[in-house]
Amino acid sequence: MTVETELYPPIKAFLEGQGYVVKAEIAGADVVACRGEETPVIVELKTRFSLALFHQGIARLAVADLVYVAVPRATGRAFARALSDNVRLARRLGLGLLTVRLRDGLVEVHCDPGPYAPRKSKPRQALLLREFARRRGDPNRGGTRGAIVTAYRQDALACAACLAAGGAMKGVEVRDATGVARATDIMRADHYGWFERVGTGVYDLTGAGRRALTEWETAPCQ
Repeated sequence: MTVETELYPPIKAFLEGQGYVVKAEIAGADVVACRGEETPVIVELKTRFSLALFHQGIARLAVADLVYVAVPRATGRAFARALSDNVRLARRLGLGLLTVRLRDGLVEVHCDPGPYAPRKSKPRQALLLREFARRRGDPNRGGTRGAIVTAYRQDALACAACLAAGGAMKGVEVRDATGVARATDIMRADHYGWFERVGTGVYDLTGAGRRALTEWETAPCQ
């Protein structure tokens, strides 16, 4: 089992290679490195990513600007995903992040401490606002896991309710009856398995579509 003290020699050697004098367990900090009159570097060590690790890092920002958190480097997709997520978190918090490959002592710097201003994604923001505007009412509870009622699902349910009430119809008829401009596209794509084409441009409900109307709350066809 890896212990935190196994991380110290590689971290110490890494910092000494950059001209720092390094000492352990100084005023509660796991690792402190000083170089001349420069601001000290603090490194907090843990055997895995945890909330406690980031809490410690944040606490050390009260005494130094250059604070890193360090964990052992592991292999596999799960660690790669965790590393990516925690690098983003470290940047948000103004912390640096190091990993140590224990088999050979390799220390990797994944991000350095400093202010972080994330770049906004205009396409993703537009997608968020578009979904917000198209969503009818507020059919979900915040924090819901699993399937949720999206604007697309609401439109599909409206089409399904219309077919349940009036039988097989042309896409344009469903569009006019429901006000769902993309009714034909939704039924043709049949993303949920609710619709079947029974003639040229004519659609009807499948058994799954009828069951969906009892499982999902939907407004009647107008």
